[in-house]
Amino acid sequence: MPVPMLDLVAQYQSIRDELDTAMRAVIERQAFIMGAEVAELERRIADLSGVAHGVACASGTDALLLPLHALGLKAGDEVIGPAFTFFATAGAIHNAGGTPVFADIDPATFNISPDGIEAAITPRTRAIVVVHLFGQMAAMEQIAAIAARHNLFVIEDGAQSIGARRRVGGEWRTPGQLGNVATLSFFPTKNIGAWGDGGMMLIQDDALATRLGKLRLHGGATQYHHEEVGFNSRLDTLQAAILLAKLPHLARWNASRASHAAHYNTALADVAGVTTPSTDAANEHIWHQYTIRARRRDELMAHLKARGIGCAIYYPLPLHLQPCFAHLGVHRGALPITERAADEVLSLPVYPELTRAQQDEVVGVIREFYR
Repeated sequence: MPVPMLDLVAQYQSIRDELDTAMRAVIERQAFIMGAEVAELERRIADLSGVAHGVACASGTDALLLPLHALGLKAGDEVIGPAFTFFATAGAIHNAGGTPVFADIDPATFNISPDGIEAAITPRTRAIVVVHLFGQMAAMEQIAAIAARHNLFVIEDGAQSIGARRRVGGEWRTPGQLGNVATLSFFPTKNIGAWGDGGMMLIQDDALATRLGKLRLHGGATQYHHEEVGFNSRLDTLQAAILLAKLPHLARWNASRASHAAHYNTALADVAGVTTPSTDAANEHIWHQYTIRARRRDELMAHLKARGIGCAIYYPLPLHLQPCFAHLGVHRGALPITERAADEVLSLPVYPELTRAQQDEVVGVIREFYR
């Protein structure tokens, strides 16, 4: 039985009428740029996240780039982030004028290590980018305390964690509540995805939200009047309409992902050669990816694909070893936990529409390989 890594057609078919109606409303009005749906989406995502402001933009990458640009980074200014993440995290730091400084990760959660952050701080450090990887939050209470001690700006890269929560001081906290800005991506493969690129910044501070709202519109709140040089980073109205149609289903979809993850954990628990993913006890995981560690990982991946089972490596080459960052002089061996993860991780299908029979097929093929 073939099992895809992701099945967006199945998702579309499950809510076809809602999506088609939302799209048609925008098409009939012809308000394709910054239409009413964009502002409504900003309000609803901000409410979901428990923050004051949502500022939509063209992509999850721009959601990182704009607040980094607002910092006014100069040559030599450093921004700490993980090397075990998608390229955009470090690419945005570079493109905003900063120097990426890579910290190692926690081996259990794959999230950036607070101790690694502390060790990477220098007099040139201006900010920290924290990635909430694979759907669970990093240890933000520790990271926020480090940032406060060193007067550092904190960006939470929440591209993979919309709906995730972490219990801090007895209260649930979400991306955007403990940092200065959190970012979201609405890339089609995300837990809630558009039909193209899209992103959002989550902000508590009124003045910062106002500035970022201007920066995404060429630096001005009023057309043809520009207070600073900004960017063209608008979320299309059609994408906002699609996301609004999907938003009521997000909690159910995340719950389905969690159910799938629990089934995998049980079914793979006794498979020698496989280490199932760990959830921090303080976290509510939304399982953007279900990522195992696997002995003979590349052989297992080839075996799965030969049997029609979708799987993927996130991420095969850590950022500190990417050719474009060779000038930073960070060599293999500098981040051993990150490097080991890159050699061992494999993500399995966990999308909401996955059936139990499909899951059992995935498990059966893995067990067959290690038998």
